[in-house]
Amino acid sequence: MSGATTVLATPAGRASPVTTGPTTAVRDPIVLEDVSRVYRVGDSEVRALDHVTTRIAHGDFVAIMGPSGSGKSTLLQVLGCLDSPTSGRYVLEGDAVERLPEARLAEIRQRRIGFVFQSYHLIPRMTAARNVELPLILAGVEPGERHRRVNEALARVGLAGRASHRPDQLSGGERQRVAIARALILRPAILLADEPTGNLDSKTGEEIVDTLEALHHEGLTIVLVTHDPGVAARAHRLLRMRDGHIIAQGAPEEAMLAGDETGAGGRRPAGAPP
Repeated sequence: MSGATTVLATPAGRASPVTTGPTTAVRDPIVLEDVSRVYRVGDSEVRALDHVTTRIAHGDFVAIMGPSGSGKSTLLQVLGCLDSPTSGRYVLEGDAVERLPEARLAEIRQRRIGFVFQSYHLIPRMTAARNVELPLILAGVEPGERHRRVNEALARVGLAGRASHRPDQLSGGERQRVAIARALILRPAILLADEPTGNLDSKTGEEIVDTLEALHHEGLTIVLVTHDPGVAARAHRLLRMRDGHIIAQGAPEEAMLAGDETGAGGRRPAGAPP
């Protein structure tokens, strides 16, 4: 097992890791080294990510928190190969992502990473089962195997009895669980979730986190963005972000306090990515 790590911001704003306990030679699936993502907003240069360094281990459950404009969604997009760093190094399961061609990145997005979004992105005219089945159809999986895996995925998220319902016949929590089942249907090793409880009431949001926790206990690596401290507290590790920096990381209760102690970073220019 890797040792516990707490990271506090240095005066320059960069994260400085302090690691305790034994380490392991097992390769971490996600390694970011000095990653920056810079955008042009009018005449201004906006550093959505500013020299970010972190590692995420196999089977980890990591929450990312920060105010609007802190860079947390940009970080998730980089992790999911939906955006590319301007500088720095991103290694995903041994592959240096910045060196990969677009065709390889598309394969990684399809096969190795599952995505869950705040607004579900279900196709309204399709049933829950058909929404979950769609990635299998696009991947060329034969019908019998598709049927078996769809039933298995819906049962895994507690929706075995709702397979024939369309999204408008489902509650918000049920729609999000359909989206989770779809994200897992190609059996990725990593699940990225951007505000998965953001459109839900607190009780339903807790049910979604219960589902994610159960998946994590099965060995899935999960990284989620949230504004909700209660959701973040359910994760095993928390990254606190401000102004494109990771200002603290570690156990949620420790990282929340450490983030508060590192001081204010101010607001970023209007139009900066989240």
